[in-house]
Amino acid sequence: MSVLFQPFPLRNVVLPNRLVLPAMVTRLSGEDGLVNDDIRARYVRFARGGVGLIVIEAMAVHGAKSGPLLRISSDEFKPGLSDLCARVHDAGPSKVVPQIIHFLKISRSGWRQTVDMLSLEEIDAIVDAYGAAAVRARECGFDGVELHMAHAYTLSSFLSRLNPRKDDYGGTLANRLRLPLRVVRHVRERVGDDFTVGVRFVGDECVRNGYTTLDAGPIAIELARAGVDYVSLSAGGKFEDARVIEGEPLYPYTGYSGDRCMPGSAYPDGANLYIPEAVRASLRAAGLDTPVVAAGKLGSLAIAEKVLERGQGDLVGMARALLADPDLPNKWRTGREDAVVRCLYGNVCKALDESFRRVDCTLWPKKLGQAPESTDTEPPVWPAAGAGLRAECKEGKILLRWQSASDNEAMYGYQVFRAERVATGGVLVHHASVRAVSTRYEDNRVVAGGEYRYAIRPYDLAGNRGPMTETIEVRVSE
Repeated sequence: MSVLFQPFPLRNVVLPNRLVLPAMVTRLSGEDGLVNDDIRARYVRFARGGVGLIVIEAMAVHGAKSGPLLRISSDEFKPGLSDLCARVHDAGPSKVVPQIIHFLKISRSGWRQTVDMLSLEEIDAIVDAYGAAAVRARECGFDGVELHMAHAYTLSSFLSRLNPRKDDYGGTLANRLRLPLRVVRHVRERVGDDFTVGVRFVGDECVRNGYTTLDAGPIAIELARAGVDYVSLSAGGKFEDARVIEGEPLYPYTGYSGDRCMPGSAYPDGANLYIPEAVRASLRAAGLDTPVVAAGKLGSLAIAEKVLERGQGDLVGMARALLADPDLPNKWRTGREDAVVRCLYGNVCKALDESFRRVDCTLWPKKLGQAPESTDTEPPVWPAAGAGLRAECKEGKILLRWQSASDNEAMYGYQVFRAERVATGGVLVHHASVRAVSTRYEDNRVVAGGEYRYAIRPYDLAGNRGPMTETIEVRVSE
């Protein structure tokens, strides 16, 4: 069995495998911050898919207005969270923790509160709020709690090299760590020694004058020594380079640092792996065996296994890949990787969040609201006359077209395969995925004089693959 699917211990729990669903915004909750049917359905669906650890989307530890964001800021939210936790546990072997967050104020005028505006009393209140929220997480039956210290939010802004405070909470790395360490120690004191506490923080701010892995290593070491059981690493997602849109609150994922947080199709697989690799090396050099969650466009079994083989991480985080196909863990575990519905990394989900709309996967059948489930085993078929795959080179791009496939249940999409260096026997590999409503694909990642070979394969709601088309070769004119 792949090491990915060996049990993995975390203090008081044992994960069934090393796959992690990192917290991701869904915009499914209402303004009241309560768990609703959509939230329950979303996370139960992930649990049925077999992922080892589910991190529930960030929920506020304080009572500030936050729009459609879950809350854990008072006892009124405990019944819904307890029910959500129980349903996830009932649905599969996954362990589940909530990610808890504190954020500063922001307005549509463009004004935003910064950490230097906080009084010492307000800082003390943040520490207390995290401790109380962590206790509620334990009382709700969760397997642990994850402290949000990433991206544009409060604790990350204290950690940042751009932290403008002039007192004991700003300037040196030791000062910037002061509040995060207070939070970790207070949470550990409140929840006890038999409850998992994780942290999600940024390993590279990806903004000018921001910190890099040179600071991230020492940050991880100090957090681990303070009582953290795992560190989950992200990148970027900062206000400092966010795009300003008049009349709209700043959204911290619109600049380059936002791209680095959620690497899209223009980035290579595993674009951020240098971050967990460096941080894990720092932890091990300090004699600490704290597990590290690697993340950032890790959508294939091969790359997930390499993360573990190369020591780039101990756990593999994948958000968008699991949004596209929650059944990915079970499919990998049972040797059915060819049935996985692969993420496009087109970041439509990110754009939906930016627009404050519910976050669904663009691959899902419209109006379904969740990833489809199917036990069908019959694959799609092409028309009797064939797929009719054809290609043309136009304006330096290659346009592929084909006929629609059909399925006994419903079509889900098409895989596009491409081979380069055709003359020397280039091998066809997965290049892109296309939704079922489309029967065309435009490849603009080609060079003048290049020779390429393509084939298309249809798949249905269960991920059953139909026959691959005959290949077609195209040469881009010089």
